[in-house]
Amino acid sequence: MKKLNSLIFLMFFVNLLFAQKKPNIIVFMVDDMGWQDTSVPFADQITELNKRYHTPNMERLAAQGVKFTNAYSNSVCTPTRVSFLTGMSAARHRVTNWTAPEKDRSTDFKDDLFEPLDWNINGLSEKNNVPNTVYATPLAQLLNDAGYFTIHVGKAHWGSLGTSGSNPRNLGFSVNIAGSSIGHPQSYYGEENYGNVVGQKLAFNAVPGLGEYYGTDTFLTEALTIEAIKAISEPIKHKQPFFLYLAHYAVHTPIQGDKRFLGKYLESGIDSTEANYASLIEGMDKSLGDLINALEQKKVSENTVIIFMSDNGGLSLVPPRGGEKYTHNLPLRAGKGSLYEGGIREPMIVKWPGKVKAGVTSNQPVHIVDFFPTILELADIKNAPTIQHVDGKSFLFNLKETSKIDSTRALIWHFPNRWTSDESNAFSYASAIRLGDWKLIYLMKHQKLELYNLKNDLGERVDLSQRYPEKVKELAVKLTNQLKESNAQMPAYKSNGKKVLWPDEVIK
Repeated sequence: MKKLNSLIFLMFFVNLLFAQKKPNIIVFMVDDMGWQDTSVPFADQITELNKRYHTPNMERLAAQGVKFTNAYSNSVCTPTRVSFLTGMSAARHRVTNWTAPEKDRSTDFKDDLFEPLDWNINGLSEKNNVPNTVYATPLAQLLNDAGYFTIHVGKAHWGSLGTSGSNPRNLGFSVNIAGSSIGHPQSYYGEENYGNVVGQKLAFNAVPGLGEYYGTDTFLTEALTIEAIKAISEPIKHKQPFFLYLAHYAVHTPIQGDKRFLGKYLESGIDSTEANYASLIEGMDKSLGDLINALEQKKVSENTVIIFMSDNGGLSLVPPRGGEKYTHNLPLRAGKGSLYEGGIREPMIVKWPGKVKAGVTSNQPVHIVDFFPTILELADIKNAPTIQHVDGKSFLFNLKETSKIDSTRALIWHFPNRWTSDESNAFSYASAIRLGDWKLIYLMKHQKLELYNLKNDLGERVDLSQRYPEKVKELAVKLTNQLKESNAQMPAYKSNGKKVLWPDEVIK
C-alpha cells in the first residue's frame, strides 16, 4: 500500500511539473475596434488617426512581441467568436450574422429581393440536434480537458438566451464572469448598475453579475479587468496553466465616455462622440496594461502568451439607420458588416516571451479561424478529438519566422445576410477571397465580381476586374470550390425561389 501511495504521489508530482511547463494563454479580444483605432501603426506609416488615439500598452505589447499587419476576422461579432472557438469558417458553421439575445429570432434586415436566409440564428452548441445551431467541440473544452483552468470574462455572445451555448460554462470554461447571450452592454457605468435595475425585470442588454460594483463609479472595462486578475490568481496559486479569454464589451455601442480619459480628448477639439469613443479605446488599453502588470507581479509573465485581437472592423455607421460616423477606418474602405477591408482587417499582436523576437512585424495574412489550431499547438494538444472540420491553420510558424510569407493559401469570407438598413452593396450579401495580394469580392445582389490588388490599393478604390479577367476567373473558381466544400448557404430570390449564382457562374 505504501508503494502504491508513493507511486500515486510521484505521478501527481510529474504531472504537476509537466503542467507548469505549459504556457498560460490569454486572448484579449476587443469589440468593434478598427485597424486604425490605436497609436500603434499597422500600416506602413503613422497616420493622423494613429496620432489621435493613446494606446501606450498596445505599444508596449507590440514592442515585446509580433505585430500582424494582415490579420482578419469576420465582418460582425458572433461569426468571429464562433470561428474562434471552433476553427470553422463562417461558410461552414453558418452562424453568419450576430445572434439575438432571445432564442429563434433572425437579426437580418428584411430585403425586397431575397428570401430570409435559414442560417444558424441560435449560434454555437456543444450539444447535437439543437435547432438552428452549429454543433462543435469548443476550444475551451479541449483546453479544460488537457488540464487548463479556463476563464471567460466579458462578452460571450456565442448563442441566444435559452440555448446552452449562451452560457460559457457549457462551452468548456471553468469560470464565467459577465458573459451571456447579449452582444453589447446596456450601460458601461457602475452608477447605472451596467443596465441592471434592482428589483425589476432584467433589462434587455444588462450585463450579468458584477453586483459588487453597482452604484460605484467603476467603469465596466475596469470592473472586468479587476475580475480577470482575481480569476487568474487561483490557477497561479496552484501552479496550474490557465487560459483566459478576456473579451471586452468595449468599444461597442453605447458610446459612453470613460471619464478617466475623456477630458483630454474633449480638450483636443474633436466632437463629443469622437471623444467618448477615444476614451473607450484608452480605457481598454489601460486594461491591457493592468493585466500585463499583474502577470509580472505574479511572476508568470515569462510563461504567458498574450494574443490581442478585435472581432470585426470599426463601426463606420450607427445601425440600423446609418449615417452618424464616429470612428474612421481610412485608408480602409467601409467598416463593420462589410467584406471590404474596413470591416474585416484587425489590429493583432502576439507576445510569447523567450519564444518569439520582440518588436517585429509579420505581414503573413492570418484569419480568426487560425486561432483554434494555434492555441492547441501552444498548449501541446495533439490530435484533439474535434467533432467539426477545422478550417484554420496554425500561425505558430509565422510567429517564429516572421519574414516568411505563404502566398499560396486562400482566405475566404461569406456573409449571405443583410446587416443594416443601408441599401449600399458594402454591408450585405457578399463573399470574398484573398490570395496573395489579390482580393476578389462577390456582390450577390448585383451579380458582380470586383478585383483589387491590396499591395497597390489597400483602400480598394480601383476595381481591376476588367483589366485582369483571368485572375477574376481563377479566384472565382477557388472561392466557389471552397464555398461548395463548406456547404455554404446562398440566398434565394423572392420572385422564383432560385438560389443566387455561385461566383464562378457570374463570369460571362
